[in-house]
Amino acid sequence: MKKFLQILFIILLPIIIIFTIISVWEPDNLRDPFDNETIKLSQVTDIPVNHNQFPELKQDFDSVEQVTKACLQCHNNIDEQLMLNEHWNWKKLDTIPGRGNFEMGKENILNNFCIGASSNEKLCTKCHAGYGYTRNTFDSTATQNMDCIVCHDGTGTYLKGKDPGYGLPPASVDLSYVAQNVGSPQRKNCGLCHYFGGGSNNAKHGDLDVVLNACSRDIDVHMDKNGLNFACIDCHSTENHNIPGNLPMVSSSPSNTISCTDCHTGAPHKSRLLNDHYTQVACQTCHIPVYAKDAPTKIYWDWSDAGQLDADGNLLDSAIEISADTTIHYDSKHGSITYAKNLTPEYMWYNGYTDHHFIEDSIMSDTVYLTSLFGSYDDNIHPMDPQNPSKIYPFKVMRGKQPYDPINKTLIQLNTIGGKGSGAFWADFDWQAAINNGMDCVNMPYSGQYDFIYTESHWPIAHMVSPAENALTCEQCHVNKGGVLDNLTGFYLPGRDRSKFIEIAGIIFIILSIVGVSTHATLRIINRKNCN
Repeated sequence: MKKFLQILFIILLPIIIIFTIISVWEPDNLRDPFDNETIKLSQVTDIPVNHNQFPELKQDFDSVEQVTKACLQCHNNIDEQLMLNEHWNWKKLDTIPGRGNFEMGKENILNNFCIGASSNEKLCTKCHAGYGYTRNTFDSTATQNMDCIVCHDGTGTYLKGKDPGYGLPPASVDLSYVAQNVGSPQRKNCGLCHYFGGGSNNAKHGDLDVVLNACSRDIDVHMDKNGLNFACIDCHSTENHNIPGNLPMVSSSPSNTISCTDCHTGAPHKSRLLNDHYTQVACQTCHIPVYAKDAPTKIYWDWSDAGQLDADGNLLDSAIEISADTTIHYDSKHGSITYAKNLTPEYMWYNGYTDHHFIEDSIMSDTVYLTSLFGSYDDNIHPMDPQNPSKIYPFKVMRGKQPYDPINKTLIQLNTIGGKGSGAFWADFDWQAAINNGMDCVNMPYSGQYDFIYTESHWPIAHMVSPAENALTCEQCHVNKGGVLDNLTGFYLPGRDRSKFIEIAGIIFIILSIVGVSTHATLRIINRKNCN
């Protein structure tokens, strides 16, 4: 009996040890040295100069150009810095892997919102850092055309005109008052343009919303008005008027970008397992599980039914609420647009490089990908750029239908802005006239026939960072079905992916190990007894 109990104990002991380890092992108990409390922060709240004492600014200005000249009397060389800035040029020379170098930017990149700036400058240049911008006649060397105030206004009273006016402020703006009260750019300065891209608050990006001007911690931990209270330039730290930041929609390489690790360390967690995720998972993926938290964002825009009028020729305007977070809105100018909020991002492998579909490119499929992201799981093995290996990033994917030329197989630039009788779509609702105007502006041929095609574009989610307690949990990714990474394939994800061969082999290995250990111990006991 004693011998039997010894053998039974030897057999059960490894099983008990294995199950004990499994039940008590917690990855978060594995501590690595980290220092996340010493985050670099050089917050600038204002320019330490009282500008209302300068005689150059204590005058009645007749024009905004006079204000710029007055600014440059003291801030010499600033004009040279701004002339290198994308906010001024609206384009830059960039490289698309496998295709070469291209000049690209808001000036010539099409999107699936208002389609493009060309021929629509009277409205689009409300968000240009200059005055009087036009595609072909704007003098980009004339320093007096620079708009200093739009970024440095500290009064909150400066704005570009609501009516088309080539980026000029309305006459009601007190230029002298604004010029004497300038300061470092605050959130409301940046948001004046970046919040309202796409026609309304939060429409384009999905994570840039007026609510960020004075938000709570649950909206964004960095911009929390009662917490860190970051300004945009705390992360987009600017030197010589070069504002770092990169948007795949108008950029093709990861140059001049910013990263979470510019402030945080590369190992910010107390868990080695979580820190190891950073090699293949971007910080934003876990820490921005939801976007469009306050105002809804546009997720689908169908231009194909725009231009409908009622029996009396009046514009139509209606909305259908699909759910508490989703609404489809129709109006004659824009067509059908789907708005939604509290959205889960779409996750994709991305290494910072982006391909673009230009208006000159031929359409080869039923869907036009205005942006195509470079990156894959395999890119970590043989990275295109060792400094920028692929990681899983969160994106808003904007989808829609927009006009194209089915004969020439190219996208169409549409002219939307203009007076009655000009042929602009939002004035006359004449597709042919509006297309002719737009294509003439970009010097592209038009066959005379148009149709509509599905398009997609990618918008990275980088703002609206949630508190740590609201970050993605392990189970939201590592689950057999219904995980947020279900659309990403081509690699093994523990908890999601299963292999019967591996599972059976593992079980057999465990059984054989137990049997081997038990057999060895049993033979030792028997052999010792025989020796005695």
